[in-house]
Formats: sequence, C-alpha cells, structure tokens
Amino acid sequence: MSAAVDDPRKVLFADGGLPPSIPVCDHYCGVEERMRKSLALQAELGPVFDVTLDCEDGAPVGREAAHVRMAVELIRSGENRFGRVGARVHPLDHASFDDDVDTLIAGAGARLPYLMVPKPRDLADARRAIEAIDAACSRHGLRQRPPVHFLIETHGALRDVFAIAALPRVQSLSFGLMDFVSAHNGAIPVGAMSAQGQFEHPLVRRAKLEIAAACHAAAKVPSHSVVTEFKHLKAVQGAAARAAHEFGYTRMWSIHPSQVQAIVDVFAPTVAELDEAIEIISAAESAHWAPIRHRDTLHDRASYRYYWQVIERARRTRQPLPAEVERAWFGDPPDDDPARRPQ
Repeated sequence: MSAAVDDPRKVLFADGGLPPSIPVCDHYCGVEERMRKSLALQAELGPVFDVTLDCEDGAPVGREAAHVRMAVELIRSGENRFGRVGARVHPLDHASFDDDVDTLIAGAGARLPYLMVPKPRDLADARRAIEAIDAACSRHGLRQRPPVHFLIETHGALRDVFAIAALPRVQSLSFGLMDFVSAHNGAIPVGAMSAQGQFEHPLVRRAKLEIAAACHAAAKVPSHSVVTEFKHLKAVQGAAARAAHEFGYTRMWSIHPSQVQAIVDVFAPTVAELDEAIEIISAAESAHWAPIRHRDTLHDRASYRYYWQVIERARRTRQPLPAEVERAWFGDPPDDDPARRPQ
C-alpha cells in the first residue's frame, strides 16, 4: 500500500461524475407490520438496503393522512437505526400529495434520506414536485433538503428522462415496470411484467436502457424495477444479474424481505473482482496516477475510475476490505461509525 495521501475520489473524479453512494437495494413496504419487520431486517443486515415506506399504494383509501403520520413516527423512531428510511408520496396530481410532503418534511425532514415521487408526466411535473418539496422545507425551516427520487413510468417522463435526470435535486430514477406496461393499453402483453419477459420486449428494454443511460450521463443512480415472483429467488437473482450486468443498473427494488439479500449479493463484486480492483488502484496510487501495466494489460485513469467504483460498490454492500485499504482510503472508522455507512 502506497504512502500517498491523495484521495482517489478527488484525483479520479476531480471534474465530478461520481454518482451518489447509496445502497444497492431499495426495499418497499406499505403495511405497518411489514414496515417494522423491514426495519428489524435492516438492523440485522446493516444499511446494505434502504427501506422505503410506501405512502402511495400502501395507504388505505380515505386514510392517507393517518398512514403518512404513521410513517413519520417510524422514521423518527429508534427502529430507524441508520437513517436510511425514505418514503414514497402520492403523485403530484393526487389530492394527498401536498399533505404527504408537508407531513413528512414537518415531522421527519431532518431524517429523510430521500423522497420518492411516482408518475411524473414530464419534466414540468418533476420540476413542480421538487418546488413543492423545497417550499415545504422552507416553511418548516429545513436547511438540508432531502434528495428526490422519481419513478419513471409514463410516456412523457420517459421522453424527458435525460432532462429529469439532469435536475440537480434528483439523486436516483427508478423504472416503474407495471405502470409502464399498463400505459400501453394492452399493446404490450402481460408477460412483459414477468421476471424473464421484462428483459425481452423491445419497448420495455428500450425504457430500461433510456433510464440507465440518462442516469449515468448525469451521474445519478438508476434503480431497476420489481420482480413480482417474490417466492422464486432464482428469478430475482437472474433479473438482478441482467439488470446489473446487461442494462447498467446499480440499484434494484425489493418488494419482499426474501429478495433483499439476493439482490445485495448479485450487486456485490466478487472476491476476485475486489482483489483485482485493490491491486490496480494501489499500483496506480504508487505511480502517482500515471499509466501502469498490470498483468500485461495497460491501465490509466479511465480504467482506474472503473476499478474505484468496484471498491465503492464493495463498501456499499459491506464487503470486507483489508484493514490497510480501509485505513488508507477511508480513514478506518469503526464498523458502527456513520461514515462507514452508505450515504
């Protein structure tokens, strides 16, 4: 390990372009009992996944206000050990949107790692949603405004996806498979909602690729859609592998606790990948970031950025790093230090 003190992140990403370091799995739950079980699982596994409390589809009709207040109490509670519990609000044009946002910001704003907004119809909708969230922050004196995640599931949002991803307040975009297929009024067969079929239909493939490309162009996090066959872990693993390795997604939704570990495992680098990344970054640092030859292959800052991301992904999935690596590049905080957790 080199004695150089340069932070690889500052050297390799001096001009920006490093995406937010957030967990690779986003777990959704809408019923209080399942919310509490999800928080207990997060306490057990650590912050390798986010918990998103669903105040949209999870809210009983007519009891939306009570549901979002319950979500606030959970976010504020000691059950939220890592500060990685967000919330999904109703769409902008729903009667409960303003109350959802105001209640969450007023009651839990300082602890919100993000707010998820579903179904923007276009760029203008996305901007209005951000303006409403920021107005609530101003009303309640919240200086640290939560990042905004959008769920891309309409034709207009897909058309404007590059512009939406480029909005400074946006941290991540998710693909809304079910609503996107339904928006085609039967033109896309129901099989395109399945774990296998969603990777085969050309219109769905196009949507996935556009969202991923838009996110990477803006250094944001693309989050892959759900697998509804939640009892079939092989289907979850297969979809996660294709999302990560073929479609460029760095995060994925879970809708059942059994899916969480399967998704984390797929998105984590292998031991061999991590070892190679550490070797290359160490050699690059020793060479003061000039080009190097490693195992008869030339590497320079372009490939260094790739291998640094492998190391970042290892930390997000809590893969153990050698102590000297942790100390040299990350300051060797104790395991329960918030600096060790994905932010």
